[in-house]
Amino acid sequence: MVQWPSINYSEWRETCTALHLWSQVIGKYRLAHTPWVNHSWHATLYATPRGITTGPVPDGNSLVTLTLDFCDHQFVAEAEGGVRSTFKLEAMSIANFFGQASKAIQAVGGAALIHGTPSEIADAVPFREDVAQRPYDGEAVRRFHRALVLVARVFEHFRTGFIGKVSPVHLFWGSFDLAVTRFSGRTAVPHPGGVPGLPDSVTREAYSHEVSSAGFWPGGAGVEEAMFYSYAYPAPEGFKDRHAEPSDAWFDETLGEFLLPYEAVRTSANPEKTLMEFLQATYVAAADTGGWDRSALECAPGVPRVPRDIT
Repeated sequence: MVQWPSINYSEWRETCTALHLWSQVIGKYRLAHTPWVNHSWHATLYATPRGITTGPVPDGNSLVTLTLDFCDHQFVAEAEGGVRSTFKLEAMSIANFFGQASKAIQAVGGAALIHGTPSEIADAVPFREDVAQRPYDGEAVRRFHRALVLVARVFEHFRTGFIGKVSPVHLFWGSFDLAVTRFSGRTAVPHPGGVPGLPDSVTREAYSHEVSSAGFWPGGAGVEEAMFYSYAYPAPEGFKDRHAEPSDAWFDETLGEFLLPYEAVRTSANPEKTLMEFLQATYVAAADTGGWDRSALECAPGVPRVPRDIT
């Protein structure tokens, strides 16, 4: 059985905040250069064996990839032809990181078009003005990265049991959460918007259709520990009253989401099974109360090298 790492948020809170803002810098670079894809999927980041990456970004006549490498603790900018520019991830201000990242992008031939103010953070300080020194706990970052990879594996498996529209498993840098989203196929009522630092048009496009969305974030925003979540938009009547597995899960009235502490998953006898139970139970709650056509949308979980049975 794989041992899941401890990622006590209180022990690395300030490093996590810095990591969140760094992810916003590279995410905003991708956002500036990549054509719009529904639900902002063009702007997301991805967990890799080494860290978090933008994946290939079209920049002029080249492709550029930005990576936060948590194995060697480096920022890495790479472009076609093997050109590469790096700098060390360490204690620094956000302004310092922003400046070094911009120079690294330019060094590989890219255009550092990065909107200068964080998104989805109340009273956010522009990157260039955020000069306070931020810590960098490399060991805590390694543990978080290990957890992120393990969670992504379960999310990827959960994703295979749905033949309707389903998102990639990706990291939204605005809220700093890894997420996977299933869609009923029906349009939704317009979202009310009001997210700090995010145009309402972006939020309404993201929630243009009914969803059941699940994810994982390391802590913050009023929840002071690493947490899994699951919500429906729009939330159907009776959704919050449905029973969720495992027993450690509950519906949070303030957030409007089912929650399950990462620690409850990590310390369970089988973390992968425990997390999958939560994902499935909360999806079923959304689908059943929302009247989704489950027989048309679901399939058996995927198996390597075995085509989906369509009989």
